[in-house]
Amino acid sequence: TLRSYTRCYGGFENFRTIKFRVIHSSTVFAIATRQNTDTMPERRPFVRLPTDVYPVNYGLCLKPDLIDFTFEGKLEAIVEVNLATNQIVMNCADIDIITASFVPEGGEEINATGFNYQNEDEKVTLSFPSALQKGSGTLKIDFVGELNDKMKGFYRSKYATPAGEIRYAAVTQFEATDARRAFPCWDEPAIKATFDISLIVPKDRVALSNMNVIDRKPHPEDDSLLEVKFATTPIMSTYLVAFVIGEYDFVEGQSSDGVTVRVYTPTGKAEQGKFALEVAVKTLPFYNDYFNVPYPLPKIDLIAIADFAAGAMENWGLVTYRETALLIDPKNSCSSSRQWVALVVGHELAHQWFGNLVTMEWWTHLWLNEGFASWIEYLCVDHCFPDYDIWTQFVSADYTRALDLDALDNSHPIEVNVGHPSEVDEIFDAISYSKGASVIRMLHNYIGDEDFRKGMHSYLLKFQHKNAATEDLWDCLEQASGKPIALVMSSWTKQMGFPIIVVDQEQQGDDRILKISQKKFCASGPHNGEDCPKWMVPISICTGEDPGCTKLKVLLDSPETTITINNVSPDQWVKINPGTVGFYRIQYSSAMLESLLPGIRDLTLLPVDRLGLQNDLFSLSRAGMISTVEVLKLMEAFVNEPNYTVWSDLSCNLGVLSSLLSHTDFHEEIQEFIRDLFTPIGLKLGWECKQGEGHLDALLRGLVLGKLGKAGHKPTLEEARRRFKDHVEGKQILSADLRSPVYLTVLKHGDSATLDTMLKLHKQADMQEEKNRIERVLGAISAPDLIQKVLTFALSEDVRPQDTVSVIGGVAGSSKHGRKAAWKFVKDNWEELHNRYQGGFLISRLIKLSVDGFAIDKMAAEVKSFFESHHAPAAERTVQQCCENILLNAAWLKRDADDIHQYLLKRKAPPV
Repeated sequence: TLRSYTRCYGGFENFRTIKFRVIHSSTVFAIATRQNTDTMPERRPFVRLPTDVYPVNYGLCLKPDLIDFTFEGKLEAIVEVNLATNQIVMNCADIDIITASFVPEGGEEINATGFNYQNEDEKVTLSFPSALQKGSGTLKIDFVGELNDKMKGFYRSKYATPAGEIRYAAVTQFEATDARRAFPCWDEPAIKATFDISLIVPKDRVALSNMNVIDRKPHPEDDSLLEVKFATTPIMSTYLVAFVIGEYDFVEGQSSDGVTVRVYTPTGKAEQGKFALEVAVKTLPFYNDYFNVPYPLPKIDLIAIADFAAGAMENWGLVTYRETALLIDPKNSCSSSRQWVALVVGHELAHQWFGNLVTMEWWTHLWLNEGFASWIEYLCVDHCFPDYDIWTQFVSADYTRALDLDALDNSHPIEVNVGHPSEVDEIFDAISYSKGASVIRMLHNYIGDEDFRKGMHSYLLKFQHKNAATEDLWDCLEQASGKPIALVMSSWTKQMGFPIIVVDQEQQGDDRILKISQKKFCASGPHNGEDCPKWMVPISICTGEDPGCTKLKVLLDSPETTITINNVSPDQWVKINPGTVGFYRIQYSSAMLESLLPGIRDLTLLPVDRLGLQNDLFSLSRAGMISTVEVLKLMEAFVNEPNYTVWSDLSCNLGVLSSLLSHTDFHEEIQEFIRDLFTPIGLKLGWECKQGEGHLDALLRGLVLGKLGKAGHKPTLEEARRRFKDHVEGKQILSADLRSPVYLTVLKHGDSATLDTMLKLHKQADMQEEKNRIERVLGAISAPDLIQKVLTFALSEDVRPQDTVSVIGGVAGSSKHGRKAAWKFVKDNWEELHNRYQGGFLISRLIKLSVDGFAIDKMAAEVKSFFESHHAPAAERTVQQCCENILLNAAWLKRDADDIHQYLLKRKAPPV
């Protein structure tokens, strides 16, 4: 996947781990008869490519010019003419065709007489003087294109050599619809072919593609160039083709099943590829075994690309990554970066089977690719690093995020009919990824691991080298398990939203009678309309006797039902959804909820269930179904909590609340609440790591110290300042895990000298991870003139184009003033920002981070009207979601602000 993300840190604490996909442009600059698309015309209905001619093999030779940023290409494609025709329609964007001809097998060459570019549809029609007859032939096209700077198609990526000289690499990013920017092709996932790729490159550069090199020879016309030829690929989709030309070092290993694995790093940084190599070498055999289908290529390369819009891309045999998603420096990388690299490597390697070997038939089924990989990456990391407790983290990072988004009226079903490329862009979101992963986790739990694997195996065997739709997977899993998979799952993938399960109970002798009902949950409160959708809900139940063991499983397929649980004594609690696996919210009767609360204090409830309970209540308070004061009381019960992920989720929710209350005059009272809640765990952890601590202790320490520092906890602030000073003076370098919390704390309470020091550290940082770490917290600075300085810095040459968004987002998420300043900055610089990210997911992310935190009705109207006059087609739905969130925030504030204020004052009042 192409994913990139934001940690729950500093300015970003209101945003859970975000993973997204890279995307591309809907406004196309074509070179010949180009149409101006500024005045967004109504789109013509989208039509897929005709099937009268289809490719069997692409022979492709490309020669990039790394100085002038252009490339020359030669295509010789073996095609099959199904139906006599005098034209061939292909995808083509930003490419100029010089000559085109068709040679029927054993016949005379026929030159094309015209090339008609349909720029808005990103197509070209080649016309021939006479009909091409049914049968095989070769299509020859000579063309030229531009190595663009838009991080899509065949593009240039800027890097500095170890000596500091600025150079450019030529790299690719084709998903979803940008192979057509590198060569004319049938750029649809179901039109698969084999590829023979050759690259003509400077002889001192590394040249890579999907397959292994089979021949290298000097270029006949220029001995400073080499012609590098790669082996024929298996049959595959165009969006998975890749090539990279640049300067890299690598580390190499071999998986236990004989696949050569290499991790390519910037020159001089081979050491930083070792961690990813170790993960990849363990992961390939894990998937091999899990799917019971061998990895089909002789090699796999993982490579770090300097300018990269997403997190990573699963090109078959040549996976591309952002530097921060692949490189780990043993001394300067923090624990969360290791975990992130492990997850992204796990995700991309899963796609080598699920996506690459078997590919979705059309983008409507994208969620299958992404949801599946977003689920199995956790299975893989759990296998490689059992001490990460990664499944609990899944609930905080993916599951609760998907629930939050899917409760909006402007959500969408997992399966969406898409046509035009700009519509494809919009579905690379938390619904495809995180809800997709969550419903697959629920399905896996419902079927059981053994039958799930059996079904996966038969699916991969049946559809290998072909294309499949969602229903095909359901059929295979249904046959393996004997359960009504298609019926159950279509209620989760074809309609948007999810249910809230309302539970009440009564005791009858030794039995507990549960009354359970479902209705659609909405962020604005329960759905009370007539035509309420319903779901097929797998429901599990456990009791206080054995919290880790499911006592009963039922499939709720009606609006309500009654369930009897035998042998439950009156003093035992009953809990729905143990493990927080089912994709729904729960509302317990007050008596049931009361009985569960001691399980939070004494930790008898599992961590994942303590987290789920708190998260459900927080969500109900935002929807106006309970008072926020109830949630604050519940949060105080977490005083003995030892678990990192539970704290992380609490921290995110308190961040949301803190952001909301920044619109009031009692913001300081909520900071005091945060300090009181986090002080005991902060004291217990201290600043130094202790003997025997592991990965999760390091994550927890960073989280807690950052939270205390930001909230103005005096001892934390003083210690952070002392350690920062020693770090800057080189007396005692901060450990990587303490850097974010220390940087955040000193900036939040810092002045212009602090900001200047931070910017100096940024300039000196050799590692992209350290630069990003600083970029994400710069927005914490408080003074208005310094906030402006940070925003200007965001668009400077010092920040990589893909990272500008997180600097602006950091400003917007840090304070009330920051939010206003960031939104004004986005409006003032809209043209530049839109031109830079147009059509990509980064534009959606930018909009969300800039405006989601407002809580005044009139801001929703302002945002809406701005985007009516400044079109961002790939972010239409995001804009609607943001406006809905602003109105929800405003309603929440009106409803609960006074009660919250009274509660915060009362808890501090001396007892009478």
